[in-house]
Amino acid sequence: MRIPADLNQVPDVQGHFGPYGGVFVPETLMPAISELRDEYDRARRDPNFKLELDQLLRSFCGRPTPLYFAERLTERLKGPRIYLKREDLLHTGAHKINNAMGQILLARRMGKTRVIAETGAGQHGVATASVAARFGFECVIYMGKVDMERQSLNVTRMEFLGAKVVAVTAGQATLKEAINEAMRDWVTNVRSTHYLLGTSYGPHPYPMLVRDLHRVIGEEARGQILEQEERLPDLLVACVGGGSNAIGLFYPFLDDAGVRMVGVEAGGRGIRPGDHAARFQTGKLGVLQGTKTWLLADDDGQIQLTHSVSAGLDYAAVGPEHSYLRDIGRVQYDYATDDAVLEAFLELSRTEGILPALESTHAVAYLIKHAREMNRDQVVIINLSGRGDKDVHQIAQYLAARNSEGRAATKVPPGESSSLPHAASTPAP
Repeated sequence: MRIPADLNQVPDVQGHFGPYGGVFVPETLMPAISELRDEYDRARRDPNFKLELDQLLRSFCGRPTPLYFAERLTERLKGPRIYLKREDLLHTGAHKINNAMGQILLARRMGKTRVIAETGAGQHGVATASVAARFGFECVIYMGKVDMERQSLNVTRMEFLGAKVVAVTAGQATLKEAINEAMRDWVTNVRSTHYLLGTSYGPHPYPMLVRDLHRVIGEEARGQILEQEERLPDLLVACVGGGSNAIGLFYPFLDDAGVRMVGVEAGGRGIRPGDHAARFQTGKLGVLQGTKTWLLADDDGQIQLTHSVSAGLDYAAVGPEHSYLRDIGRVQYDYATDDAVLEAFLELSRTEGILPALESTHAVAYLIKHAREMNRDQVVIINLSGRGDKDVHQIAQYLAARNSEGRAATKVPPGESSSLPHAASTPAP
């Protein structure tokens, strides 16, 4: 589908990105939604708000982040010139701190004393706990029990920062269920509490608010690539769960027709029901957790189970602005499987000395697959949205299991398996 687009006019005043977005929440939350919308409208016009936010992004969060030329990966892939936007170097280890810092300032302006948040990979939870500690807020983080087990390091970090981490055991016990519990808390404690939502999703104004707080990624990248290459990039690539890091990179380039953009979803074990979280591959239009967007549901409208090796992409819906950008043909959406992501993780780690988060590695996996389709004089920016410290234990377990399965299948001595771990463990030339 192609529809007329004026990208400077979305969302509209009701929070619609074309047919997507809007506000679908219980009546008890409407006053809080209206309060947040009105306060953000005032704050974005207040030079003192911007001045304080910019100062904290520099001194507390570590902006600007570098745009790094991945020389060895470029040579190895024999494709375009590859740059990495190093959001992994931010305080707390991911882009999430940009949004958390902006929203804690809004919460303070609204007179709130408590913040709650959901988290999947744990990076948004750590960012929220950090800014809550910085400003003296009570902090509660909701996290699926499955995600707590595979991201135990981040659970400990949140607790050290003073946050209460609540395990969610309902349903699949991952990100969707964590959001459900956070919204229940918000309904109960709406007067004192701000819901510091972590991605470009949910009821208006969250998709717009989170996008605006992350657009600093693309604004910096634009200036940096013009300085280093004296031209705009040919391609931007970012992973897409809810879609905050991707929209942050993409938004400042949307009017540049020569810049192609690709968002990479979680292909999991393959595009089969319950085995992936690639909403644009098999999804449909629906309403989930406050917004209308593209999501994974069966023919009866029931939300399907999802899977991804990365906790941060393991979600059944995508942010409404991404649905809109797909419809108008401005952004292409693809996917990477778990196996491709693990290969890409080892490739980047051993070629550039950078351990990427599994979420970010989906973007790296896409480029590895498609690099030779591009010319060597073209330029690509990958948003490296987070670092992989949180994932190393999970990756080690995954690779050990794959290695064991490969040895059993081929019946060869240890060290001679052709499975992924051994094949990928050969040092890059």
